[in-house]
This record gives sequence, C-alpha cells and structure tokens, in this order.
Amino acid sequence: MRRSPLACLKPLFVLSGILLSASALAEDEDDALAKAQAQMNAEVMSKPFLAEKPEEVDKYIESMLKQNVKPKEYQGQHWRPGYTCRDLLRYNWTEYRNCRYYYRYYGRYY
Repeated sequence: MRRSPLACLKPLFVLSGILLSASALAEDEDDALAKAQAQMNAEVMSKPFLAEKPEEVDKYIESMLKQNVKPKEYQGQHWRPGYTCRDLLRYNWTEYRNCRYYYRYYGRYY
C-alpha cells in the first residue's frame, strides 16, 4: 500500500505546531518577567534613598565626642544580630548615624 504525500508531511506539521506553541510560551514568559521587573523597579523607586553621607556622620561624631555625650543603647526596631550600621541605613539615616557613633565610642555594635 502506498502512503499519501500528506502522510509524509504529518510529522512536519506536528513539529511545527510544537515549535509555534513553544515560542508563544516563551513570549508569555518574557512578558511576565518584564511585568515583574517593572513592578520591582516601582517598589524600589517608591522607597526613599538614604545615602551614607560620611562627612555629616563624622562631623556629628566629632561634635558629640567634644561634648562628652555617651551614645544611647539602640531603641529602634530594626537591629538584628549580625547587622552592621550599614544595615540600618535602609531603614533610617538617623539610626545609621547613631549606630556609627555608638560603634566609634564603644568599639562594638549594639
């Protein structure tokens, strides 16, 4: 029995269908990733940027040392074991500055 010419092309049609659906899925994934990236960018940009401002921190520390003011223990809610002062910068610049003064005065973190 002879096969029809279309029967020979059947695997080609199946393969092309698979490839087309795979490319459509890849485009959907790219769109989803782009949306997720845009959302993450919006969240990051909505938060305030707190720079270290080392000159201001050094001036503050020097003025407090001249006045003989002891730094207070940490009163905030962001400090965690293993943190450094730089970890506080993401929450509050004043807490960062006070942590730097505490570290300079006592030679250790909270």
